[in-house]
Amino acid sequence: MNSNTSVPSVSPENMSSSSKTIVWFRRDLRIDDNPALAAAARDGSVFPVYIWCPKEEEQFYPGRVSRWWLKQSLAHLEQSLKFLGSELVLIKTHSTLSALLDCIKATGATKLVFNHLYDPVSLVRDHNIKEKLAEAGISVQSYNGDLLYEPWEIYDEKGQAFTTFDAYWDKCLNMQMEPISLLPPWRLVPVAGTLERCSIEDLGLENETEKASNALLGRAWSPGWGSADKAITEFVEHNLCDYSRSRLKVGGNSTSLLSPYLHFGELSVRKVFQSARMKQILWRREQNSQGEESVTLFLKAVGLREYSRYLTFNFPFTHERPLLSNLKYFPWNADVNRFKAWRQGRTGYPLVDAGMRELWATGWIHNRIRVIVSSFAVKFLLLPWRWGMKYFWDTLLDADLECDILGWQYISGSLPDGHELERLDSPQIQGSKFDPEGEYVRQWLPELARMPTEWIHHPWDAPHTVLKAAGVELGLNYPKPIIDIDIAREHLREAIFKMWEMEAAAKAATSDGMNEEVFDNSVGIETSAIPKVILKENSSCPTYSSNDQRVPSFQNGNNGSLHRKRAKCVEEERLPADKPNNHNKEAGTSRGEEDLCSTAESSASKRQTISRMSFSVPQSCSSSDGRPMLECESSDMKRSWQEKIDLEQTSSKNGN
Repeated sequence: MNSNTSVPSVSPENMSSSSKTIVWFRRDLRIDDNPALAAAARDGSVFPVYIWCPKEEEQFYPGRVSRWWLKQSLAHLEQSLKFLGSELVLIKTHSTLSALLDCIKATGATKLVFNHLYDPVSLVRDHNIKEKLAEAGISVQSYNGDLLYEPWEIYDEKGQAFTTFDAYWDKCLNMQMEPISLLPPWRLVPVAGTLERCSIEDLGLENETEKASNALLGRAWSPGWGSADKAITEFVEHNLCDYSRSRLKVGGNSTSLLSPYLHFGELSVRKVFQSARMKQILWRREQNSQGEESVTLFLKAVGLREYSRYLTFNFPFTHERPLLSNLKYFPWNADVNRFKAWRQGRTGYPLVDAGMRELWATGWIHNRIRVIVSSFAVKFLLLPWRWGMKYFWDTLLDADLECDILGWQYISGSLPDGHELERLDSPQIQGSKFDPEGEYVRQWLPELARMPTEWIHHPWDAPHTVLKAAGVELGLNYPKPIIDIDIAREHLREAIFKMWEMEAAAKAATSDGMNEEVFDNSVGIETSAIPKVILKENSSCPTYSSNDQRVPSFQNGNNGSLHRKRAKCVEEERLPADKPNNHNKEAGTSRGEEDLCSTAESSASKRQTISRMSFSVPQSCSSSDGRPMLECESSDMKRSWQEKIDLEQTSSKNGN
């Protein structure tokens, strides 16, 4: 229930020489190394506020487990700010701008500060807010609280965005970095004022039906910046040295588990980087080569998170369109029944099914499993990559739009140097590599618990006597493979040839002036322009500072399109493999050595558009004429779809 609550007053002697600043918290829920909070505290009195606006979230409305984490994190931040002498004001509204204007009116504040976000929706919203407040004479300052370097600070000698992760990360490592993180303020002076506000419960982040399931999350996770500080210390001191060996083990705590803390800004990436780098310096002096290698791999994981923001900033359409132009002609198979089987872990491939069931039960899966299940959806089932990305967004505890964009575009062959679209990895072989004893599969697929290790990753090949002894009846208590791997490989090859044909037809139609109809994934996608901003050194705008948020100006783009050379179809891996396929998600983003080159090409045609209708699953996916769905034919995702999934998952769980 909303109520009028008086914010604690401040003495006149303190107010006489200080300014009143609103600190707008978003995904920076910490007091340690928080540039916006530090700047406000240094200038005078502060008015901390968190604004929850479900209407503006739209297609990015967080899933159940993500909202649970947010709720716990806000409670932790609220207690911390109260200890420092201030209060966190929580507001639920239909308009963030209106809520901020109400705060300004109630407090008489003359300044707003916040830390940057880099997803397309936030870029547009934040820029519009700055413009409106500037017109009202309010100073707006924004800061880098999420990255080592801003996306607009890292370019090549020609002023273009880097085309590979290695080049990007090498440039980052060789730039001068701020050596010291900002210390938390030891005291905050509150702003006087009365404002209609609400409690954490009133925000509606968790409903009654979700509380029972969410209670289980609290046994495994402890949200909040204080817990994040303990988590990084524990990892660096006890687990970082073995990271190079342990990170590939699926199941258990083989990675840092820092990704949700980083997503919600409870942990500063600068602190993570500096803590790991200091260990590397010490281990180098001690000639601890394993420790050095572990830090290098871990910092690459941090770098991939950085690159995800870099990619999203430079290519603000990547949440809905492939970066490679030819992928817009790929004939995705919009089969809702196969999508349902994938979501529920009923594909008949044990490692894939175990991963999807763990995701639904816990909201978290190891990055290696994320790669395997997403690759299966795209390469085996030919499901639109945006469907999988949306489902990850709805179900992951560390759901992060930028990281998910990077991961799914990489897996689907949508990035110039990501996985080849032709590459098709066998879940059976992946299982023998990363779950050799079958412990992970047995944990999440109890119906296969008695299967011998020899057959655990391919029960369809097991003799009838083995299946009978294990109590497994394929097609009854565990499904038969949803598709044979040889058939999947052939379907993938046919789809790629179809894509090439349509691309060639499109080029021919363009060059010959013909009026042949060719599908384009951009058709039918509602878009709105991204504001074009070029900051000038001597700008008189009250919102400008050297730290200020940039908006893509597309001044450096060429007019060409991105293409990848056609590669030969990659043959399936053979057992035994000479080398493990290292592909680990760490800190919410990590890849292994082989996959660390997965990055985005700088967009040569940086579009000044952003869709309001992000990645989506159509309510009815099968076309009347039975043809495969192209990128352009996906329709809007409604929240009722998620509710339907919840019901299906619950029914499946009860049935199992």
